[in-house]
Parts: sequence; structure tokens; C-alpha cells
Amino acid sequence: MNTPIAVLLSRKSSGVFSVAVTASVADAVRVMNLHKVGSVVVMQSGRMAGIFTERDVLTRVVAAGRAPEFTNIVNVMTRNPLTVSPQTTVEEVMSLFTEHRCRHLPVVDDVHGELLGLISIGDVTRWMVEEHRAEVDQLKQYIAGGF
Repeated sequence: MNTPIAVLLSRKSSGVFSVAVTASVADAVRVMNLHKVGSVVVMQSGRMAGIFTERDVLTRVVAAGRAPEFTNIVNVMTRNPLTVSPQTTVEEVMSLFTEHRCRHLPVVDDVHGELLGLISIGDVTRWMVEEHRAEVDQLKQYIAGGF
């Protein structure tokens, strides 16, 4: 649980999916559906301007009766999202997911403020399952060796 989130990022196969601040909600949803992800980072001039998630679609677009094709992403995205550094531990990230009721956290370099990746609750769950399987395998080998 003290594993830095950078370890999980290094194991992920895909990069961060993003849209420009000029995109429509429909554009962002197409990107999310195409890549089967629950969020996109909203970028402006090479910097993160916000994040747009499935929850934003439901609460700020659908529930508000907005037309996705005609709604600019900048009007419904989450501005100044909570971020973590690569050194943040898995345990700390799990606490943030629970405390802030979020499912996606941008990972940002402490020094340069550069977006390094996105960590999701699914990434953490997958890592935990793999770690527990490895522990079980080690225990089985230990038992098979006769203690």
C-alpha cells in the first residue's frame, strides 16, 4: 500500500486521452466511448484546464437538459481538479477516492506541473488484485516447500 502511484502509471498501456477546451460535450463523449474510458482531460495551450467525467455528463449535461452537440466542454468540465504527485502512495490515492467521491485523478509532476498521466479507481483495483494474487502464489510456494 506504500507503493508510489508512479509504479501503477508505468504499468498502464495507454496514455491520457484529452480534448481541447474548444470541444463540445459530444466530442468528449465520442473520445471517451472510442477509448472505453470514464474521463478525458481538457487541455488548453498544452496545459490541463480541467477534467470531464461520466459524472459530469450525468449531472451537468443530462440532468441540466443541455444538448451535448451544442454545449462547450469548458462550461461543464470540472475545473481545478484534485491532482496527485507520482510519489503519492496507493493508500493515499484510495483515501482520496473515498474522501472526495471521485474515480479519476490526474498525476502531475511536482516540479514542472506537467501532466504525467491519469490514475483511476479501476487502475488501483487491478493493481490490488495483482498484488494479492502474487502474495497467494508466494504463500502456496512456501507451503509446498514444507515451511
